[in-house]
Formats: sequence, structure tokens, C-alpha cells
Amino acid sequence: MLSGVETRSVSPVFVGRGSELDTLRGALARIEESGEPRALLIGGEAGVGKTRLIEEFAQAARADGVLVAVGGCIEIGSEGLPFAPFSAVLHLLNARLPQELAAAVAGQEGELARILPELGEPAREGRDDEQGRARLFELTARLLERLAAHRPLVIVIEDLHWADRSTRELFSYLLRALHDAGILLVATYRSDDIHRRHPLRPFLAEIDRMRTIRRVELARFTRSEVRTQIAGITGSDPEETLVDRVFERSEGNAFFVEELARGFQDGCLPAGLSDPLRDLLLVRVEALPEDAQRVVRVAAEGGSTVEHELLAAVCGLPEDDLIEALRAAVGSNTLVPDRDGTGYRFRHALVREAVVDDLLPGERTRLNRRYGEALEADPSLVRADTCAARLASYWYHAHDPAKALPAVLAASVQARRRHAYTEQLRLLDRALELWDDAPKEVRRAVRPVDYAEAYPACGCDDEALRFLDLLAEIAVAARLSGDTERAFTITKRALRSLDAEQDPLRTAWFLLQRSRLTQSTGRGDGRSELARAQELVRGLPPSSVHAAVLAHSATWAVLHTPGPDSFATAERAVELARLVGDEEEELNSLVTLAGLRVDAGDVDGGLAALRTTLDRAVARGCSRVVARGHINLSSLLEGVGRSADAVETADRGIAFADQYGLKESASWTCGNRAESLQSLGRWQEARQAALDARDRSLSARSMALATQRLMVLDLAGGDLDGAERKLAVVREHFDTQPQHTIPLACHCLVIAAARGRVPEVRGILRQALETGFPPGTQRYVWPLLWSAATAEAELRGLPAAEPERPDTLARIREAAKRTPAVVPVWAAHARAVEAELLRAEGRPAPDAWAAAVAAFEQVQRPYELAVACYRWAEALLHDAARATAGLEGRTPREAAALLLAQAHAATVRLGARPLGDGIEQLARRARIPLTAPAPDAGQRAGGGPADAEPAETFKLTPRERDVLRLVAAGRSNRQIAEELFISPKTASVHVSNILAKLGVAGRGEAGALAHRLRLFAPAERTAG
Repeated sequence: MLSGVETRSVSPVFVGRGSELDTLRGALARIEESGEPRALLIGGEAGVGKTRLIEEFAQAARADGVLVAVGGCIEIGSEGLPFAPFSAVLHLLNARLPQELAAAVAGQEGELARILPELGEPAREGRDDEQGRARLFELTARLLERLAAHRPLVIVIEDLHWADRSTRELFSYLLRALHDAGILLVATYRSDDIHRRHPLRPFLAEIDRMRTIRRVELARFTRSEVRTQIAGITGSDPEETLVDRVFERSEGNAFFVEELARGFQDGCLPAGLSDPLRDLLLVRVEALPEDAQRVVRVAAEGGSTVEHELLAAVCGLPEDDLIEALRAAVGSNTLVPDRDGTGYRFRHALVREAVVDDLLPGERTRLNRRYGEALEADPSLVRADTCAARLASYWYHAHDPAKALPAVLAASVQARRRHAYTEQLRLLDRALELWDDAPKEVRRAVRPVDYAEAYPACGCDDEALRFLDLLAEIAVAARLSGDTERAFTITKRALRSLDAEQDPLRTAWFLLQRSRLTQSTGRGDGRSELARAQELVRGLPPSSVHAAVLAHSATWAVLHTPGPDSFATAERAVELARLVGDEEEELNSLVTLAGLRVDAGDVDGGLAALRTTLDRAVARGCSRVVARGHINLSSLLEGVGRSADAVETADRGIAFADQYGLKESASWTCGNRAESLQSLGRWQEARQAALDARDRSLSARSMALATQRLMVLDLAGGDLDGAERKLAVVREHFDTQPQHTIPLACHCLVIAAARGRVPEVRGILRQALETGFPPGTQRYVWPLLWSAATAEAELRGLPAAEPERPDTLARIREAAKRTPAVVPVWAAHARAVEAELLRAEGRPAPDAWAAAVAAFEQVQRPYELAVACYRWAEALLHDAARATAGLEGRTPREAAALLLAQAHAATVRLGARPLGDGIEQLARRARIPLTAPAPDAGQRAGGGPADAEPAETFKLTPRERDVLRLVAAGRSNRQIAEELFISPKTASVHVSNILAKLGVAGRGEAGALAHRLRLFAPAERTAG
């Protein structure tokens, strides 16, 4: 209605900012060229010209066909509205591209409605939806990528200093999550408002480290630029005295220049007038007609933007008088129509702040009350998604606890529905503050609204909301927002005030929360709280609390102390969930139960049950169960040796996770996929899957899993240094669950053995054996036992390793006897362990290795098969007389040659350098040519060319180097002869020649010199 009103205080000439505008245009040009997202943060003091710069850039970009969407952070009282700028951006994009946006959000309308309400009703969130926020962020990122697929997209977020935490976190997420999309993110903020404790300060510090982000700080205008600005405002060249006076008093602030230039022009700023900031900003307001001043004061208390109809209801002026008053306010450039044309905002936030500061305390209270009454009488005066938050703010600042308490609680529900947990927590804390001041009848009249729907386990029912239920809400909101200390404090307060005998369900619920908090923060394993909760619900009628306690207890037991008791607990959890109609908890418990069946030996039955459960969860849209189920199913399939099926399951799980926006779940599933790809011998794909897992990670634990996958690949490829670095990361973040501790022990043992640290190898094994292996952990135990047996075999002959060897081998053999081997992959490991133990005892046992090879040929484990072939060939060469299995008419030497060629070809394809080196050394010692092409011998595990061999300095032949290696290891001539397949006499001749070439007197000096001068590569020094 008033958008055509002309104002003269804004210069039609864009002054200065040429370099800053070029920076914006350059960033846009780069995303058009590369398709990569970029971001710019524009800071500057209030009034310095950030908005004008954005307007000029946006206008030019739109003229070039670029899609530009602008959203501003809104200040409502002292709270920002969750996701307000992104809601505005999506609202604008929906208005401009309705069909394209509808196609982009297809299938996820309910989730994205949390940010864009016109998409419909928000989807009902799952109980305790910890991944809901991450899901919403991921879906928003994918939506923007789809909209930017055909043209560049510029998203501008103004006034980031007012942003709520949810908005800041979504903005930060987009900076990291947008990939291969032509999107330019631009944000403005007041740098002079960012004090030491301002929440934007750590946010800015964090994103400063990101490569694709640039910060631009707007400086004040120079005198020359001030002169140009005044000329644009007045339409003529100003007198130099006027320029001096304006520049001196404005100090180059663009907004102050406008105000002063207009004031001097209109004669309302005499030269002698003192101009503190507030007085300067109020001069124009005080020059308005009385009705216009009244409208401006009312609008200032209403928020950053006020709708026309709401303003009319609060002002109480006749319509004609209101229009005239607004025309005067807009004409003076104090107010301007908002972007939607439905309301008004201040030309500059500094003016609004000055007007608010000028209001009397009682006046502010009265205005907030009138806003609350008007909005309560007619909620349609504002957008539906903002109504609850604004009512809560108006009534709170009206100092009316009777009205404020229910309004604040209702707003907290809206915040929770949008996954704005930090804002929900702040509102709930405000409700806690209001609780004692609200009349008793109001507290009793407050209904649970959606609380019972969202958290049935907290004990809410159809009765009036109780104080403890408010504490329950605060505890959950604090945990989901990441404020675990606040959650701990609230649960402690609730448990202290609860009488467990009088209210066992609520007590059990709070204990369950306490257990989860204890585990997630590393304060303990949470077992004692769970045990007490179980005691409290035992014997009570079925309830959601009872089912939740048992479900969590079963999951805890599976992860920490798997066994028969956890099976019974899971069955009872399923039964209770069915009795109370809690289908999500039932499905979650069924996932646990199916895994227990697989671990107990009912492999086919357990896997079938888990697939059935997943089908039900997918059909009912239980995203939490779908995500967890695919993680578990892919892991279980890998554990029983069905790696190809595991990869297919992981692919489906990743697709579902992407569909639901569950980035953290996708990270875990990618980690499982990496493990299965490595088992299948697809190591390059496995590394990429591990990198994908790392990129998708949102927590320290999922990052640790991805790092572990990369570490295992480094080990297999021979990069010990890289593996050790990654091991430090993994050890820092993994907990005491057997599924983590047993593989970690295996990796530590392998690294220690490769470094030749005998005591450490034995200590790792001893600790693992003493801790014990719970039922269901056999998939992790077999690789550990094989690695330990291999280490003992490799260390055989070293004096330091001999005293404890018999006892160590006996312990490994006893542990192997107790470990189930009921599926083919476990049976293959069992045969390899037994063969390796025989080798460690000095018995080559070719028949045992033949059995291991036959077993691994039945499962998809090419690396393990190559190891077994290598060891079988070695055993054949050492003990040809005893070889009987699998020779098929060939001589032992011929069979060994075929096995070595097969194993070597596998190492070349996989990139298993240490294994390849061992095979090549054995082939050289046995004078067996390898028919498979070998990688360049000058290339080591690190990837660069090897240094010149020190042994060449002494003119040692390859055979003499082999002999010297064994001399350095303390071998006798007879032992050297056996290992190199030569006679003792020949070995003696080689030793004599070596001593002469090295210029030493004896074998001990030769060995010491070899080690000191590093005459062998690391693999050669530690082999044998």
C-alpha cells in the first residue's frame, strides 16, 4: 500500500564498496565456473552499509539470471525465531519455483515442513528423535542442491548476530554439507555487537578455518565517499563545510551520514546540537506527527517486522488515521514495507533500538500485553509458524505468569517439532522460571498438549502436567541440544525429589535418561542406573516405560556383556512393547533379538527375522529402526562371512539413510561397507567407502570407526606409520564394548609385532585373554588369535621370545578350542590358527595349511587365502616329505611354485605390499621364478622410490644378504641351511665370505653391523 512512497535520505548513487562488490561478483563467477559451493561473511558495524551492498549485488545477479533468495534473522524480544531466515528463503523459492520445489521435496514434505510450513503438517517425530535434527539439516542441504542444479543460487542471510543457535548450526552445516552445487552463501553480521561472550564469536572462529569461506569487513567511508553520498542524497554538490561537519560527526558511518545530511538539509540539526547516538536517531521520529510517533513506538516493541493487521489491532487507530500515520513514517524513511508487502520494518535496526530504549518500562509492559491480547484473540494476524513464539515473547515481557506459562510451553512444543532443541530448552527454562509465580489453578489447567505424544516414556498421561514432567521435558531437550551438563543437573534434581516407591515409573524413566547421559559423556557405562530402573519396573503392569527400560537393557547387554540373559531381556522387551502398543520400541527390540539369534548360532533364522523386521520398519516409516537395522544387518552378514550380501545391504541402508537425511547412520553403514569390500578384496573401493564414512561422520565415535577402517587398510598395505597415527585416534574415542576392544587389541598386536616389540605383543594378548571373550564375539576373536599365532611364529628363534613361547601357544590353542567355529569363515580361521600354531612350534605342517587353503577357498576372503597359500608353499618347501594333501601328482616344489604365483598375483591386485615382500623373499630363497608380474621393487609401502640398498656398498650377493639376515637373527649354520634349502656346508661358506666382506671377526659383530647400518629393509629385518 505504501511501497511507492519516495524518500530522499537514501542516496540513489551506490557509493564506494567497489572491491567488496567485486569480491561478491568474483565468488559468484567461480561457482558458475566450478559448480562448487562458496560462502562469504560480510561484517561491519551497525549502519556501515552491509544491506546496501547486498542489495546492489543481488540486483545485478538477478539481472544476469541468477536465483537470489534473501532471509533475515528476526529479533523477537530477546529471542530469535528458530530457522526464521531459512524459512523466509524457502518461502521465497517456493513462491518463485513452486513446481520445481515441489519436485525437489517429494517424499519429504513432512520433514521439510518444519522449516517451510506451507508444505503441510510436520511429520510426527519419533520418540527421543536424536537424529531428527541432523536429518532435517541433511534434507535441507539436498533440497538446495536440487534447486541449484540448473542455475546458480545465491542465499543471503542477514543479521546473523541475531540468529538463534538452530539457525547458526544449520548455516554451519550447509557450509560443510553442500557438495558440487552452484550455491553461494552470503551472511551479514554486526561486528561491533560481537562481544566476548556473544554466541556468534565461536561460530566465526570455527568457520574461519574452512577453505571455501571468506570474510569481508566493511570499513567506514572516507571523506571523499561521504561527499559522494551527500551529493547523491541532496542531488547537488554539497558545500565543503557541510561535508566537513557531516564527516566529523558521522565518522564515516553510512547510515549516520544519511541522517545528518537530511537533518542539516531540513534545518533540524543546528550546528550546536549535541548528538549522542540515541538523540541523533530519534530526531526524525520526534519530527513526525503525533499519530505517526505513536505507530512507530508500537511497531518498535512488536519486533523486527510487524504485520499491518497486527499493528492496526494494537494501535487502535481508525483505519484512515493509521494509514496517514504509516504514510508519514514511511515517507520519513523511518519504516519501510517488508519484503512480502504484508507489514513494516524499520529502515534500520538502530532506529528501532533507539525507539525501544526511549520507551518507559511500564509502557513496554503495556504494549507487550496489548500485542499478546490481540494475537490471542486472532492468531491469524501473523503467520501460523510464528504465532506461538511471538505469543510466548509478548506475554513473558508483559510480566503476566498466568498467560506466559501456557504460552511458553506451547512455543516449546513448536520448537521441538522443528528440532530446534536449544530454543526449546530456553523456553522450558523460562517455564521453570514462571512456574512458582503462576497461579496454582493455571498450573493445574496446563494440559500436556503434545508432550505425552512425544515422550510417552516420561510418565505423562491424561492428567494435568506435573512439575516433574516439565523437568522430564527439560532433561530431554538439554540432551538433544547437546547441553549434557544441564541434563545431568535436571535428572539429579528430579531423582532427588522423587519417591521411588510412590512413583516407580517416573523414577525408572529418569534413571534411564541418567544411564544414557552417563554413557554418552564417558562418565561410566550406565549399568547401575539401568539395573535400578529394571528393579523398579519389575512386577508392574505393562507400560511404555517398562518396555523402554528392558529394550535399553537388552541393547546394553548385547554391546557390553552378551549372553543368554540379554536374549531373555530382549524377548521380554518385545512382549511388553506389543502389550502396550508401542510398535517402534517393539521393532527396535526385534532388531536386538535377531542379532542375538545370529550370535547364538541360529544364523539363517536370525537373519530372516531381521529382514522381516526391517520390512515392517520401512513400511511404517520408522527411520530410527530402519537405520539401525541396516547397520546391524550389514554387520551381521559380514560377521558370518557373507560379505557380498553385506555390501548390498549396506548400499540399501545408505540409500535409506540419505532418503531420511540420517547422515550419522549413513556414516556407520559406509564403515560397514568398507569392511565388507576389504574382505572381498576390493580394497580401492573399501578405502573410498571409509573416506565416505569419514565425510558423513557427525560424532567422534563414527569418525573413529571410519578411521579404523582406513587404519586396517594401511596395515594391510604396509604403511605402519600411517596405521599408528590412526590407531591413536581410534583408541581415544572407542569405548569398552567388546566389538571395539577385541579388534583394537588385534590391530595393536599386529603393529607391535611388525615393530618387533615382543613384550608388548605378549602383553596385549595376555590382557585380551584375561578379559575374556563374551558369547557372540567370535567374529572378532578369530582374527586376534590368528594374528597372535602368526606373531609367535615370526618371533620363533629370537632369544627374548623363547622363554614364554610354550605357555603363550598353549593359551592361544585353549582360547581357539573355546571359540565357536560353526560358520565356514570361522572354521577357515580356526584351521589357519592351528596351522600357524604348528609353525610357531617349528613344525611346517603342510597338510594343516592345505586344509586352511581349502577352507578359505569356500569363502570370499582373497587376502586370507593368499596368506594361507603362501604359508602352504613355505611348508611344502620346508617339509616336502610329509606333504600329502592337495598335490594332485605335482612335486612339492611344483605345487609351491603354483601357490606362490597365485598368492603373489593376489597381493599385486590388492596392493598388499608386506605379504608380497614375504612371498618374493621366499621365492628368491627357493630359486622359484614368480610368473605373476611383481610391482617395482624400488617402490616401498610409503609410495616413493626406495633408497639405494646399503648392502651394495659391501658387494653382498642376494644369497649372501639372505644368509646375513639369518645370521643377524641368531640362526646357526644348520638353521640357515634349512630355511634357505641349502646344505650346512654351503651355509658355512656363505658366512665366511660375509665376514670377509664386512671386515668383522665373528657372527655377532656381523649381526650388529647389519642392524646398525640398516643393511635390510624393515620387512626383511622382521621376517622369520
